[in-house]
Amino acid sequence: LLDLPGIIEGAKDGKGRGRQVIAVARTCNLILIVLDVLKPLGHKKIIENELEGFGIRLNSKPPNIGFKKKDKGGINLTATVQRRVCKNCLSLSGYRILLEKTTQSSGIATWTTLHFSCTTELLEELDIIYKVPHCVPISAHHRWNFDDLLEKIWDYLKLVRIYTKPKGQLPDYTSPVVLPYCKTTVEDFCMKIHKNLIKDFKYALVWGSSVKHNPQKVGKDHTLEDEDVIQIVKK
Repeated sequence: LLDLPGIIEGAKDGKGRGRQVIAVARTCNLILIVLDVLKPLGHKKIIENELEGFGIRLNSKPPNIGFKKKDKGGINLTATVQRRVCKNCLSLSGYRILLEKTTQSSGIATWTTLHFSCTTELLEELDIIYKVPHCVPISAHHRWNFDDLLEKIWDYLKLVRIYTKPKGQLPDYTSPVVLPYCKTTVEDFCMKIHKNLIKDFKYALVWGSSVKHNPQKVGKDHTLEDEDVIQIVKK
């Protein structure tokens, strides 16, 4: 969790060491923008413009890009910038274009852009702010609405909590194993605990929303859901 200096207008052009600040933001999984409730929307727009000028688009999904393996032909690169820009970037990275075949397409508009989830914190209680997308009003002075903020952070990060249940004992609800939403199989859970656990894996018993009945015997490819309870049975 990093508390970065404030981003001012013109930061994307280097004003107020803005480039260094925004460069750190590019490495984050979630950006929280803290605003004063007296004039939140104006400042919010300025910060969003500065981030977008540096290649960060908030609350937008990245384009669905895939690679199809072919027997020959190399890699076809499709870009929305001028060819000389692509050539310079490849050259600086130690690559060169052997055979160039040019086509133009507007289907992917943000290929050089990092995409983040983003939510906004507001420092005073104001119900009308709830109508603004991706905003959570809070009060640091009165410690109001922090639970809602934490819940939003969890939702935006798309993390999954898995509780463990040793044989013959009650589930441990105090220390869940946290998995990213894209890696929530039983095998991913085992690898999170220890890589040798999957070698001795026989089956697992799962309680929760990912199974039809509790408990249910599942294999290593079963996909777990948030707040499932799991018990690993070894060979």
